[in-house]
Amino acid sequence: MNPGMRDSRPAVVVLGGYGNFGRRIVAALAGDADHRVIVAGRDGRRAAALAQQLGGNAEPLQLDIQAPGLADALARAGAKLVIHTAGPFQAQAFDVPRACIQAHAHYVDLADARDFVCGIHELSAEAERHDTLLVSGASSLPALSSAVVDRLAGSFATIETIEHAITSGATPPGLATMQGVLAYAGRSFARWQHGRWQRVCGWQGLAWQRFPAPVGSRLIANCDVPDLDLFPRRYPSVRSVRFRAGVAQPSSMLAIWAGAWAVRLGLMRSMVPLVPRLHRLAAQRAACGSRHSAMRIVVQGRDASSRPMSRTWTLLAADDHGPQIPCFPAIALARKLLRGQVTARGAMPCIGLLDEREILDVGRGLSIVTTEG
Repeated sequence: MNPGMRDSRPAVVVLGGYGNFGRRIVAALAGDADHRVIVAGRDGRRAAALAQQLGGNAEPLQLDIQAPGLADALARAGAKLVIHTAGPFQAQAFDVPRACIQAHAHYVDLADARDFVCGIHELSAEAERHDTLLVSGASSLPALSSAVVDRLAGSFATIETIEHAITSGATPPGLATMQGVLAYAGRSFARWQHGRWQRVCGWQGLAWQRFPAPVGSRLIANCDVPDLDLFPRRYPSVRSVRFRAGVAQPSSMLAIWAGAWAVRLGLMRSMVPLVPRLHRLAAQRAACGSRHSAMRIVVQGRDASSRPMSRTWTLLAADDHGPQIPCFPAIALARKLLRGQVTARGAMPCIGLLDEREILDVGRGLSIVTTEG
């Protein structure tokens, strides 16, 4: 291509492209010659360094999503698709997806914030008018969790309970992810239990959960996630939906549980100010901790003869490959969108757009296995 000519290939703009999740998505998409992959973020030097390191079709772009003119900047970049990884999403409005509508670019994010993911539908009519698709929650929850439950649901006449859990290895998530999941520590939220909404507190309800070897028993606690709203709507017969999560070290779980109690009792306003210190401590201890993580989904209900039945799906990840799983749905959906294989338009959570195999195929070759019983 001549130096003065603009590259006409469509661009995938990855916001937060040099971050914990963004760099994995950029690396996965940068080898496809049919499109450009733009590493976007406020730090132009970090964006340029990653683009140079990865090579392929990666290129840098200094971009602040909070600055005016985001839609124009995306349009100038030739964005066909924007993947938003710059969390935490708990405190964000819908400015970025709105800018994508104006730029006529599809939008995908990795949000796990319940209000954000479940509220994206308010932009649906506007997105349809502009022939764009906005998808929120293209991550472990609700994209992978719902894909698994959708498949398991085919064996049931009615579903009565859905219980799922995630336990991570010792390697901590990104700082923004940790800020997001601890933002609701000690704060109450609604959960569908026994056919009615009941209040529980974040990072409370501490319990041991047995996972297959080599993960073993791990402490898990209540977490506020989009699935708690989405699953009762998607499966009308369900009477209880519960999600809990935890980390490998029991001492870390007890510290989070105690912090949640401090928030609940009014001794401190939030655990978020503690996150940088907690993140540093977790990173220092990671080398001595477990490199195994797991996800478990249990669906219970009745068969066509009204007999009770139960199905359990388990994912085990070794070699610290678990932290890559939240990126799989966004990568899978991006590839389908770029190939023109997704006809849906509007704004929606990431449910029903990908099946389980499409998501897990992204991780082919990694130390990830699933079992079912």
